[in-house]
Amino acid sequence: MNQPAQLEHVALFSGLTPAQMNWVQERVYVRTFAQNVDIITAGTPGEMVFVILNGTIKVYVPQLDGRQVTVAILGPGETVGEMSLVDSAGRSASAITLEESVLLWMNRVHFKEAIESIPRFAQNLLSILTRRLRLSTEHIQALAALDVNGRIARQLLAFADHYGRKSDSGTITIPICLTQSEIAELVGASRKRVNQIMVAFKRYGWISIDNEYHITILNHKALAHLSARG
Repeated sequence: MNQPAQLEHVALFSGLTPAQMNWVQERVYVRTFAQNVDIITAGTPGEMVFVILNGTIKVYVPQLDGRQVTVAILGPGETVGEMSLVDSAGRSASAITLEESVLLWMNRVHFKEAIESIPRFAQNLLSILTRRLRLSTEHIQALAALDVNGRIARQLLAFADHYGRKSDSGTITIPICLTQSEIAELVGASRKRVNQIMVAFKRYGWISIDNEYHITILNHKALAHLSARG
């Protein structure tokens, strides 16, 4: 059964007319996934696209030796699995829930129909893909130019900029699950080294972390200074 969702805050559906939004709502479904559930497997055909309504998804590429290369960690409002529906190739990466997550999904036929019949939908998709390409380029530059402290600081600020919820006191909470292991994979460092740096950041009063691995930025200026070193 189709279920209505709060789609107006989702980038993929931004700016759609009421009629177009109704068309979309009649063709999407909502499902809750438990933690550590693979929703996409690399190499399989792409049959649906997902939109994160609540929760956190890790996109990764499994290696032959059993390791994982993390491509991205995505939170509410983000789209997952759109590439293989656009080019009709197999899934280029896998995706797993890092916490219980509520996802909206649309099948391949309706997704392609939306691209072809709703210009704003296609424009939104292009904007999403362009932003991710820019972020990937910036991430590669950071890996080459910054030390581990700077890479971690930059990654935290990037999450805060995109997902952060700012309080009246100026602190910024990142409402997605970010364990030290996930951060280590993103910045190309060992978990032990990331642990040392995160402990130091907490000791300096720059960040805090709750029991659900949600990080709050307490001193944006200090992290920005670290991430600007090249």
